[in-house]
Amino acid sequence: MPFTLTILATILTYTWILEPRGTPEWIPIAIVVAVTAWNCIRSRVWGLSVKALGPASRAAALFTIPSVLIVLGIGLTIGTLHDRGSLPSELAILIVWGGAQQWVLQTVVLREAQKMTSHKKSIILAAFLFALLHVPNPFLTLMTLIGAIGWCAIFSRYPNIVPLGVSHAVATLALLYAFDDGVTGRLRVGYQYLKLLP
Repeated sequence: MPFTLTILATILTYTWILEPRGTPEWIPIAIVVAVTAWNCIRSRVWGLSVKALGPASRAAALFTIPSVLIVLGIGLTIGTLHDRGSLPSELAILIVWGGAQQWVLQTVVLREAQKMTSHKKSIILAAFLFALLHVPNPFLTLMTLIGAIGWCAIFSRYPNIVPLGVSHAVATLALLYAFDDGVTGRLRVGYQYLKLLP
């Protein structure tokens, strides 16, 4: 998994070592984009199958809508559901951010995992590696593991990242609306999450 390991090393080095020292985030982003693009050029898999768009959209909706309703319901039950405002602007940014993460997860991590092991195990492996990037935030690690299992399962059948990017964005917004910072850890990872602890 050479491309996956390069991406993991880049992100983990940044979140644990370089970010606390003030290294600009565009540096690891540029590295990850370059590695992912190079992988896509070599494999000719960009995650944008036109034929898969319709089925992927349906599958993503069937996965996302119940998940969002459950999350919002839990937030309502425990009393943390709240209005954040600025929904359209947040959603637009999150679609781009979620789509970028899905591009890396599906075209690199899942694809390399599929070369190493069985279909079902590759989905779990890719999801686990994706969740690992969100340590030590327990809430975010669990949520990304669950989300990635669903997204990877969908992509393995319908290879189009566009609906997955939208799903990722909507799910993230649901978490932000359903829970407060005490639960989400402000969606921080690595050293930045540790700084939030008392």
